[in-house]
Amino acid sequence: MPFMKENPKVPSQGGDFGAIGDLNSIKYGELIVLGYNGCLPSGNRGRRRSSFQLEKRTTGNGVQPSTHYEINSSQTAQVVQNESQHSISYTLSRNKTVVVEYKVDPEVDMFQVGRSTEPVIDFVVMDTVPGACTLEDCTVTESTISRFACRIMVQRDPPYTARIYAAGFNNAKNIFLGEKACKWRTEEGMDGLTTNGILIMKPIGGFDGNAKPGVWREVSVCGRVYKLRETRSAQERGSLIEGEENVLVDGTLIDLCGATLLWRSASGLMRTPTQRHLEMLRQNINDARPQCPIGFNTLVLPSSRRSRVLTEKQPYAYLKCGHVHGYHHWDSKENESKGDDRTCPMCRVVGSYVALFMGNEPSSYVDTGDPTHAFCPCGHVCTEKTAKFWSEVPLPHGTHTFQAACPFCANPLSGDHGYVKLIFQEAID
Repeated sequence: MPFMKENPKVPSQGGDFGAIGDLNSIKYGELIVLGYNGCLPSGNRGRRRSSFQLEKRTTGNGVQPSTHYEINSSQTAQVVQNESQHSISYTLSRNKTVVVEYKVDPEVDMFQVGRSTEPVIDFVVMDTVPGACTLEDCTVTESTISRFACRIMVQRDPPYTARIYAAGFNNAKNIFLGEKACKWRTEEGMDGLTTNGILIMKPIGGFDGNAKPGVWREVSVCGRVYKLRETRSAQERGSLIEGEENVLVDGTLIDLCGATLLWRSASGLMRTPTQRHLEMLRQNINDARPQCPIGFNTLVLPSSRRSRVLTEKQPYAYLKCGHVHGYHHWDSKENESKGDDRTCPMCRVVGSYVALFMGNEPSSYVDTGDPTHAFCPCGHVCTEKTAKFWSEVPLPHGTHTFQAACPFCANPLSGDHGYVKLIFQEAID
């Protein structure tokens, strides 16, 4: 039997377009911010949290395009401030703007994601800082995440298909693409891209133990799928990908240029380990009473690094070879010039020496196996298949580069594979 993930009973979490349903409402799925291991450094509060559950609203608040027309620049302000009508404004020149009006679609629930704390945003997302442990660590001088980054539309009837679109409606129910924004005419009307774009990547073969990373694409304001631009904010769009849709499947990654979200569908969440299951696996390691082969003291793998207090039972690992020890000063003075590198006393291999902590975000796991591996260089412990999958995922970094990173802390991976198999020494009684 798969490990069933509990359906949390949560109150409304924002958005002024229609309340989240009652305690027994249908759950569409969940968005998880990579890099926070289950909780923001400042704690999960309200709409600013490490994950957000999308649940069926009491009434649909979706919209769909209805009419479009051209206006001159003197009329633009009036359209933008019309809070009774959802619209997207495409400025073509100083004297010409195309306005696409949207009508209510009660068969769809709309959820909005962005940096803004305005009530129209359901899930407030801030820039992810790799390895952040405190609120101060998360501070960035200038965010690259849009205030109204994207919107997700979910059909209210089975199979509850979820689709993603670049840009979200602001407080005036308007999306505005200025004169310098990347936009163009299509057979159906207008379309465009946001400044830094909304990228998506769907896993190949499903999000499970056999998952493989797919290809990154960019989704437009109207939901069409394109190849990536030459750089993140280039004025020239990529070519349209025929046959690909903006539908979110289980395990889809959504990059907002500053933070990457993981979409887990309701059915996918039922196949992931629960928090209770991860705790059981961690306890199984501790029940085996692993020992430090140097000090012979019993080691205890902690569940979280949040306390930032390392005890004498804290396990450490040499990430080049995987041998697990307690903390010791053996070889530390001899290798001060090498930074964090140490020589493993078991096999004499030189490598980094770090504390081990459990990967606590269940949704980042692709299977329910035993936690036998750790990411390099951060030391987050997880299953072998989970480590292998994320080590192969090229996550967007900056405006034109990609790099694999730990899903639990967002630190870029290093070493030959990005992870290592851990070698524990069992207790000698």
